[in-house]
Amino acid sequence: MLVRIAVQCWGLNGTCVTEGTSKVGTLVEPASKRIIVYPTTPDGRYFVVKQQLWRCSNPSLPPAERESLVADLMAARRAVKQAKRADDAQALKSARARVDEVKVALGERGPVWWDDDSPDYNRRKVSTTPYAQWYAQLPEDSAPA
Repeated sequence: MLVRIAVQCWGLNGTCVTEGTSKVGTLVEPASKRIIVYPTTPDGRYFVVKQQLWRCSNPSLPPAERESLVADLMAARRAVKQAKRADDAQALKSARARVDEVKVALGERGPVWWDDDSPDYNRRKVSTTPYAQWYAQLPEDSAPA
């Protein structure tokens, strides 16, 4: 399973594709935008970028709620960029707090969204987790363009 991530916004858009996997992202270019596809763990909990696990958003979120949260996330990230550009420390702190709040609502941070008592391996090297063997079996590929 692969997860699609828009290059220009680096945000999970909730769409998954299931054809092919590789250790490095695969570049897909639909007519509308460039998308890099990263390998997703078999249980759908994480995607892998540069050998690091990143938690996927909660797949049980209703599509309308997910879309709204992703829009909020992109707005918060733009606010981070604007605050940095303006060298406004208070605005930056506020914008980063909003990014964190939305990521928690998406399930990418904070309490895990699964209920089988499995530990969270978010932001860990895949080689130090139970996913190491799965990852080692993925084919090598050249980096996306």
